[in-house]
Amino acid sequence: MGVRRERGMSAEPEVVYNTATDPARSPGWLPERLHRVRAAMAPGLAATWRDGVWLASLVVEDEPAGGAVAVLEVSAAGVGDSQLGAVAERALFELDREVADNLTPG
Repeated sequence: MGVRRERGMSAEPEVVYNTATDPARSPGWLPERLHRVRAAMAPGLAATWRDGVWLASLVVEDEPAGGAVAVLEVSAAGVGDSQLGAVAERALFELDREVADNLTPG
């Protein structure tokens, strides 16, 4: 099983995507099991991280009012939806922080 969570972000979709897939920044937001996994890029603003047990898929969409929506799907063998939901929500919170840090000068 797996869960899907969304979070709006105050940055252009490309900035969110580039921050999420930057190997130097992805350990700051991905679940710990995926810290050493490189993103598999897909057409558009989509990427997947997989280690054999954990799977995280991210799609970044344009928000018509400005900014972006990050859509994250997370699954892991033997991990319940409640725990996966908490992991996904935490990951998106941390991604939002990474994006904000990326936009902060200095």
